[in-house]
Amino acid sequence: MNGNNINATCCFTGHRIIQSEDMDAVRRNLSRVISALFDEGFRRFITGGALGFDTEAALAVLKARDNEPEISLTVAVPCREQDKLWSDDRKELYRKILDEADEVVYVSEEYNPGCMHKRNRFMVDGSAAVVAYINRPKGGTAYTVCYAMDEGRRIINIMDI
Repeated sequence: MNGNNINATCCFTGHRIIQSEDMDAVRRNLSRVISALFDEGFRRFITGGALGFDTEAALAVLKARDNEPEISLTVAVPCREQDKLWSDDRKELYRKILDEADEVVYVSEEYNPGCMHKRNRFMVDGSAAVVAYINRPKGGTAYTVCYAMDEGRRIINIMDI
């Protein structure tokens, strides 16, 4: 395994709410892009652990890892109590993902106003490529994509595959 080699690392960023008409394409395209990135030498995949696209990306990486054991999943969590207000079924899936991840990084111990941006910068700073699900020009996903562009990272829009 390539460890934490930035050139072998990709992260994901996307909205918490995936449009229902996009869900099938998101799932299909995640599988395709993870496979293509693996073929290019990517082995470490980082997701932010949030609801929506982060969860779908984590599940897709875990599924890909079943066939390619060199793949690793890192979950970068903005704070320890991220799931505090989530429903029981979402908490259960989140904890399952954390249990199956190869690494869990808590970027901040407690929630604070900047912990989400800190998590997003952590993911981009450690990655050569960013896979995004973005359909609006504002919010945390847009911030992360702009930051990644400013840092010269390769951006892959999951809906353009």
